[in-house]
Amino acid sequence: MSQTLLEQSLGQLACDIPGATRIFHNFKLDFCCGGHKSLREAALGKDLDPLLIADALETLQDTGETQHDWRTETSEALIAHLLTRYHARHREQLPELIRLARRVEQVHGARSTCPNGLADLLSDMQQELEGHMLKEEQVLFPMLQQGIGPQAAPPIQVLRFEHDQHGEALEQMLALTHHITPPADACNTWRALYRGLLEFKDDLMQHIHLENNVLFINALNPHH
Repeated sequence: MSQTLLEQSLGQLACDIPGATRIFHNFKLDFCCGGHKSLREAALGKDLDPLLIADALETLQDTGETQHDWRTETSEALIAHLLTRYHARHREQLPELIRLARRVEQVHGARSTCPNGLADLLSDMQQELEGHMLKEEQVLFPMLQQGIGPQAAPPIQVLRFEHDQHGEALEQMLALTHHITPPADACNTWRALYRGLLEFKDDLMQHIHLENNVLFINALNPHH
């Protein structure tokens, strides 16, 4: 059984198995931008044992947990969910995270554990994401709502490329923050910042996953 899981893509597994994304987060596997890779390929790329992860996924399958399967929904319903749950949410998250990061850098900048450069990285991400979300809201989503998914291939290609860039920015964020782990004696502001960063990272990965592995795929293969 776990043999067959090894050949499935991370994106498909994330859709198929409730809770799979938690396991991917634990093993630091990128199921959103790297969602096209097979589990075997992704695990070996990180020097992990693919069977270990497949076993963990199998155990999850047996628990019978359920999750909302967006693949069976209309693109209208998925787009409405993306707009309220992710687009609006990122617009709330980032200004506050940038403010907290600036404070931490001002107060603790001299410490080796301080994530110097984080506020600037987050401001860049805010700008990139805003431009990206506007393209989706003004170009792609209206095309899909008019039912012309297959003609959306060119914008989808651009948006996938930008998703990869967001993924690279997340990697930089993780590198700057020791995988979002505050030092033992971190102040409350620092802890609040890192709590917010964890939530933002999980949200952004889930957001990109739903677009890359559900919305875009359904748009380009309307009858699958």
